[in-house]
Amino acid sequence: MSLTLQRSDLLRSTHYVGGRWCEALGGARYDVEDPALARVFANAPDGDARDAAAALEAAHAALPAWRAVPARDRSRLLLRWNALVLEHREDLGRLISREQGKPLAEAIGEIAYAASYVEWFAGEAARITGDVIAAPVAGRQMLAVKEPVGVIAAISPWNFPAAMIARKIAPALAAGCTVVAKPAEDTPLTALALVALAEEAGVPPGVLNLVTASRANAASVVDVWLADARVRKLTFTGSTPVGRHLARGCADTLKKLSLELGGNAPFIVFDDADLDAAVDGLMAAKFRNAGQTCVCPNRVYVHDAVHDAFVRKLVARVAALKVAPATDPQAQIGPLINAKAVEKVDRHVQDALSKGATLATGGKRLPELGPNFYQPTVLTDVSNDMDFACEETFGPVVPVFRFADEDAVVAEANGTPYGLASYFYTRDVRRIARLASALESGLVGINEGAVASEAAPFGGIKASGYGREGSRHGLDEYMHFKYLCQGGLG
Repeated sequence: MSLTLQRSDLLRSTHYVGGRWCEALGGARYDVEDPALARVFANAPDGDARDAAAALEAAHAALPAWRAVPARDRSRLLLRWNALVLEHREDLGRLISREQGKPLAEAIGEIAYAASYVEWFAGEAARITGDVIAAPVAGRQMLAVKEPVGVIAAISPWNFPAAMIARKIAPALAAGCTVVAKPAEDTPLTALALVALAEEAGVPPGVLNLVTASRANAASVVDVWLADARVRKLTFTGSTPVGRHLARGCADTLKKLSLELGGNAPFIVFDDADLDAAVDGLMAAKFRNAGQTCVCPNRVYVHDAVHDAFVRKLVARVAALKVAPATDPQAQIGPLINAKAVEKVDRHVQDALSKGATLATGGKRLPELGPNFYQPTVLTDVSNDMDFACEETFGPVVPVFRFADEDAVVAEANGTPYGLASYFYTRDVRRIARLASALESGLVGINEGAVASEAAPFGGIKASGYGREGSRHGLDEYMHFKYLCQGGLG
């Protein structure tokens, strides 16, 4: 199956700044690898502080005119962008598969997911409202109106190169903000293609600007935006250590922040659960994108009474997964993003085995497919002294812990600095109410493994960050309230 684009002009290889496609000001470029082959197949501009500054100047200059555009006109523009994204979903999916590695069907599904945020915030743009406040004295009118925050800096991750940047850019444009953006260094091409379609939809020059950079230059780009007070909000999806650095960098200029950071999601199966449904939910939640998502279950707790039956069902499903590059139409699991990711997954597996875990299936690299492929894996007899308990694996590995007591498993589930997602399966309605309240996470899947939706607020608590993306609350993250008090009306 070919990953060649039908529309070759969607493969862009320059920055987009001020409505122009341009090289990095320093002239440097860096290589982009296909993770399935670990070979270079494209390159992108290696931007630095000069490019970041140019993008910011363009966004700042474009802000007054863009924020004055009527909300319904911004909505119509986003709908045009959404239509173009969906029209070219297969080409965009091919780009994702080439630079990120996920199977093509899954990559095309990500494009639909990305477009859902563009469509959603197109609708929300036309529904921006404020408050009329009952005045405490006669002759006074009191209003609270919403206004765009200003210039937004958006930094997106490699694991969902379309969905995550769309989830940031769409609400920013809907609110009337202008954007400077930097995609992950591993996956710049999908973001550039989305920006090309936004330009085609009619986004004015300077309203949306995108700068790419290598890992070595990423900090020099972002530091410009951190230090400049004209950037009024930063939105970031990525690791907790980087999120902490960005939060400290935003402190001097008191920028608004949305941080969607690391996770260590528990998945709890009680003795009264529908085991087939629980296995289905775990497969959906864990093995999407080869386990490389922030909401993937990282610790699977199964009640003693159903442990063996659950593991048998799970192992049969996991062992049957088709691992292959995206060029194979039957592929279900693609490569990990790079060698460092593979090394981390293998380190976690070897650590568990050295401490007494039992390998139920998988547990090996697949060099015959390529250097970045790893077998889908299930481990049992897992304990809290293993790396799985405290560190996010970000790969296709399921460590299964046993438990016997509800209170104890809730304490273990919450016993982590992170709080992004949690999942549990039970048919006891009283337990559902208890755990929905007790679990410390921003997202809770109750008898459901696929929880993300453009209509729902997505985000975490504790070390998993703050702020919400998606839903009506996601638009508020890009706006602030202004209180208007007019007297002398009596």
